Amino acid sequence: MRVQPAMAGTEAPPVMEARRWIAGVEFPIERPLLNVSQAAPVDVPPLALREAIARFAIEVPQAHLYGPVLGMPELRETVASEWSEAYAGEVDASDVAITSGCNQAFAAAVATLAGPEDEVLLPTPWYFNHKMWLDMSGIRAVPMPCGAGMLPDLEAATALITDKTRAIVLVTPNNPTGAEYPAGLVRAFFELCRARGIALIVDETYRDFHSRDGAPHDLFTDPDWRETLIQLYSFSKAYRLTGHRVGAIVTSPARLAQVEKFLDTVSICANQLGQIAALWGMQNLRQWLGGQRAEILARRAAVETHIAPLPGWDMLGVGAYFAYMQHPYDMASDVLAKRLVTEASVLALPGTMFTPEGDALGQKSLRIAFANIDAGGIRELARRLGSLTL
Repeated sequence: MRVQPAMAGTEAPPVMEARRWIAGVEFPIERPLLNVSQAAPVDVPPLALREAIARFAIEVPQAHLYGPVLGMPELRETVASEWSEAYAGEVDASDVAITSGCNQAFAAAVATLAGPEDEVLLPTPWYFNHKMWLDMSGIRAVPMPCGAGMLPDLEAATALITDKTRAIVLVTPNNPTGAEYPAGLVRAFFELCRARGIALIVDETYRDFHSRDGAPHDLFTDPDWRETLIQLYSFSKAYRLTGHRVGAIVTSPARLAQVEKFLDTVSICANQLGQIAALWGMQNLRQWLGGQRAEILARRAAVETHIAPLPGWDMLGVGAYFAYMQHPYDMASDVLAKRLVTEASVLALPGTMFTPEGDALGQKSLRIAFANIDAGGIRELARRLGSLTL
């Protein structure tokens, strides 16, 4: 079988690989599986939203038909209005496109920017689906190192820019590290990209679970933000619409005209029922979403209280759904992750899934995701990790 070389050379989906580690495994009754591998909630949407979706499915014919390629006008308008308020800036409906999830938003954005042999800077550890899309597209993913607090190094990034560089990517709050990038650092990267004539892609999938109140950055207050900024967002995390696949791109109408070509060829339009559900969520679930944020912040506090102090372990970053931990064992993290399944009934993703091959930090780190584990589960996780003898 002949396979396009760039596709064949792309790593297999890491989450699917990790799921194979637990396939057929029978865990002891007294030590059930703690799955801290998943970066999204597995709970269904709240009952009120599910009831609304059921009504829409029956009463709204458009929920089952093709819609505008760039998304429902009402949803685009609502995103623009909420973003303008949240970021104290100016965002118009014409700056917003709705996509089939945030991964598609990234793919569409990159497709307008770069082609084979071009370069895009990704902070390491990176979000593996970003790396996979670049690899499939024949675009070179340039590792951009992070320093203290798992924050990307501006000086190092500057040195990595070449005449082939088309964009720098930031993910904040970060997956996999949880790091929340300070507003000043995000602004500094924006200014760097503007000065060098490249795009800044800011993936804010987890913006609803930021620990700081107020706008996480001031980029939308810049009157010329559209010339440089491409922001990505996901409705999956906020409203548990993971299976409905609804995301967004916020950038200039001129770039969205190019995005429209991409979307029309790969999906025609985002899921109509999902878009209607996202709109209803934005209009009716603000208080509920605030409660979800409080719960995630409480889990973060539990991680800081019970897991961060574990002897030999070092918490390199924490935020959103994630803690990024350096482990104390004399083995690579992918080996350790498999042993955690059999010896502790814990499924976590190794740092090797988020870093270039042979990366020293990747060999010594694990991502712990607490999207689906409450404070009690976090205490149990700490107990199991603390009692390991490997």
